[in-house]
Amino acid sequence: MANTYPPISDYALLSDCHSGVLVSRDGSIDWCAFHRFEARPVFGRLLDWERGGFFRIAPVDKYEATRKYVPNTNVLETRFETATGVITLTDGLAVRVEEGHPDHRIIRRVQCESGELEVKARFEPRFDYGLTQPRVELVDDDLAMAYGGPDALILQTELPIDTAEISACDAARTLTEGDDALVALTWCLPQELDPERLPRERILGELEGTIGFWQAWTERCGYKGPYRDAVLRSGLVLKGLTNAPTGAIVAAATTSLPEEIGGERNWDYRYSWLRDSALTVNALFMLGYTEEAHDYMTWLKRTTAGSAKELQIMYGAGGERFLPEIELEHLDGYRSSRPVRVGNAAVEQFQLDVYGEMLDAAWHYRRHGGEIDDVFWEFLCRVGEAVLEQWEQPDSGIWEIRGDVRHFVSSKVMAWVALDRLLRLAEADDRDGDVNGWREACHAIRKAVDDEGVDPETHAFRQYFGDDGRADAANLLIPIVGFVDFDDPRASATAELVAKELGADGLVRRYVTDGMDGVDGDEGAFLICSFWLVECLARGGEEDRARELFERLLSNCNDLGLLSEEVDPASGELLGNFPQAFSHLGLIQAAIALDMPEGLTQEALE
Repeated sequence: MANTYPPISDYALLSDCHSGVLVSRDGSIDWCAFHRFEARPVFGRLLDWERGGFFRIAPVDKYEATRKYVPNTNVLETRFETATGVITLTDGLAVRVEEGHPDHRIIRRVQCESGELEVKARFEPRFDYGLTQPRVELVDDDLAMAYGGPDALILQTELPIDTAEISACDAARTLTEGDDALVALTWCLPQELDPERLPRERILGELEGTIGFWQAWTERCGYKGPYRDAVLRSGLVLKGLTNAPTGAIVAAATTSLPEEIGGERNWDYRYSWLRDSALTVNALFMLGYTEEAHDYMTWLKRTTAGSAKELQIMYGAGGERFLPEIELEHLDGYRSSRPVRVGNAAVEQFQLDVYGEMLDAAWHYRRHGGEIDDVFWEFLCRVGEAVLEQWEQPDSGIWEIRGDVRHFVSSKVMAWVALDRLLRLAEADDRDGDVNGWREACHAIRKAVDDEGVDPETHAFRQYFGDDGRADAANLLIPIVGFVDFDDPRASATAELVAKELGADGLVRRYVTDGMDGVDGDEGAFLICSFWLVECLARGGEEDRARELFERLLSNCNDLGLLSEEVDPASGELLGNFPQAFSHLGLIQAAIALDMPEGLTQEALE
């Protein structure tokens, strides 16, 4: 069974800025959650090959498949070549260009380029993570509907339906050169189910409008450097993982893709982490996407409102705070990697660093023209109060350790970042606040890190106070956030320690997984850590080494330019949830760092 699953790198992302769809190289939709990324999927074969459900269109005969995105879009083209002919399958999630909710429609267009060949579609929906086998009811040979539970689907196809089962149907047609067949799959609530045919011209217009939407969006990208293709694709991933009505950006489109094949490090990433916030805001501004950055900050301000002490590390795309973790025991998991989890228990952890990410995002927002109004300033001051009260406590850290809490050095540094950014904001806008208290705490945190956070033998930053000099890739952030300069000997020593102890052919692991994190098993190299190392080297004066490493890292992208969370250093296989916003944010930041004139800081460049 495990060998049946395609590699994670075989998948492509489709998005309408509401929903997430993954399409395999074989033309199979193996993951699809309509209307919200964290919604229950209607196709979920990615997590259980037998029970999950799928929707595949491909030639009947043996074929060779190649694929690409329509230039500067999230619309996929897969080319199937057989012994008798060639077809192109174009897949897109229809984007509603005008105001209002999208139509929740996948459009699949099959065009025969040459010869003659038979094309077959298999429609096998499964709702509620495979728990529900819905009824598939045939209306006509070009129209079917599926219903049962909280979802309903309408299938309209120019590939005639030839066989129908209780919970699936097949459609097939022989195409010759010049033939063009449209298939549209629309999601709706079951009480709104009304299987009417859409005019062909409307479906084609929606597909063309979707291509136009993405191409118009990419034209606004301000990055003109040597890595434009990779940066632009990363930007398209971030936009694709955006929930348009709220402005939130989720960490990934999937849940429970494993960090180790067959292991238990399988988490739900379909939520928005505050940890990503500063990187996200800065990246969007640097690429010229001011509107998206403002939308994200509006979501952040609205979502985090209330008690600053109740600030969570993550929220739902709609601002939800209740995200209980559940294990779905009925699912096999990707390549038998169990458990499959929905929700994320890390939401209950105390992670000191989130205060720093929140304030850093606010500072980037302010520097790029955003307004810190009185209400938001008052909230940020209360965040500062929480830091003053809590910075001396141990926490679960940036990596969401499920073992014992500790005094992580990176957490202390991010507590310093929170107060440092408050001081900057107060000065920039001549604001009142506990300036003396913030400044005194900044000095106290710095002294604690200097005294207890540096290993006397390696002169590198420790993972946590009192350890034996353990390497932690999170400490690459220490110069990036401005706690020390990039040429500080401790920053250089940390980069070298991380590269030596955690590196493998340029790929960087987060830390040594020896049981310290409370989870069994191992994990791959963490891609954003590798990009942090590039940034540290580039801004620390080692541009040639940084550029060579960056270009090696780009080779880990799949053929479409997409990255997951991790890479297996031995095999090069992508691991973890896919595609991963954190990895693509790291790529963007590293590319920008490589483009900076020598001696010029990012802040000065902006």
